[in-house]
Amino acid sequence: MNGNVLPRHIGRQLSLLAVFWVISAIPVPAKAQDAPTSSEQATRSPDPYHELETKYIFGFTEGADIGEEGERAIDLETTTGFRKRGGRYNMVEQELEWEQIPSQYWGYELSAHFAHFDVKGVEGLDDVNRFDFNGLSSEFRYLVIGRGPGAPVGLTLTATPEWGRIDDGGHSVIDFSTAFKVVADTEVIPNRLYMAGNLIYVPDVAKSPGGNWQPSSTFGATGALAFRFAPKITAGGEIEYYRVSDGLDFHAFQGQALYLGPILHIQWSNKIMLAAAFSSEIAGRATGDDRNLDLTNFSRYRANLKMEFEF
Repeated sequence: MNGNVLPRHIGRQLSLLAVFWVISAIPVPAKAQDAPTSSEQATRSPDPYHELETKYIFGFTEGADIGEEGERAIDLETTTGFRKRGGRYNMVEQELEWEQIPSQYWGYELSAHFAHFDVKGVEGLDDVNRFDFNGLSSEFRYLVIGRGPGAPVGLTLTATPEWGRIDDGGHSVIDFSTAFKVVADTEVIPNRLYMAGNLIYVPDVAKSPGGNWQPSSTFGATGALAFRFAPKITAGGEIEYYRVSDGLDFHAFQGQALYLGPILHIQWSNKIMLAAAFSSEIAGRATGDDRNLDLTNFSRYRANLKMEFEF
């Protein structure tokens, strides 16, 4: 027998082994019992850090989201100001707001304002203690760029015309103003860390009973950073700069203030939201006053609380 030829019985064994190896290498479709059962799928919970609407998560700074098309909501918003130079100053304004999103690109809000003023011994202001209806306002939001794949930054333009009956000192006036904002935000870490910035311009004309119309304007720039500590809880901080002038331009400077403070947002459910912010003036100066902080045109502390109910 040739030494290069394998014995017949060994050759048959190797041939069978080769056939077995080829067959075993062919992928076999999974059996029905190999697929995840419905109970197993139910136990696999989705990612709790789902997409979060950024509109109200930054405190006084607004987010670029406008909401879902067809969404409607009622908001209760409370804004307060405390402390001015030389005496007691407490201002609380309550807004009742109706909000609707007719389109994925724009939304509007209609508000009624009520205010309470408790002012005593403040430099340049008369003593006042009153609660009264304070006027009406509306807000229109237009989504220029929706944040998403290929667009890491969201951009929204807003305009908020307002008619007011009481000035910041608690005195009766006729006041017309419009706040224009450029709102931008982004997700630094998707669904976890958010950042926003606003540019603000507010022209205003007002007159006291029997007086003349007086124009004024406010310029503002704000920024905020918010981290989602839990699926329903987001918190962080914001910084705000405001500058007021007589007239509708920026030349007749009257004062400026820099605020810093914490922010909190709680998404109780898909339909109920709570947002809170507190700011303290940390730097500023009024025209003709060498003292630190502008407590003539601004209050020392500000706070905001908003509850939203969607339906």
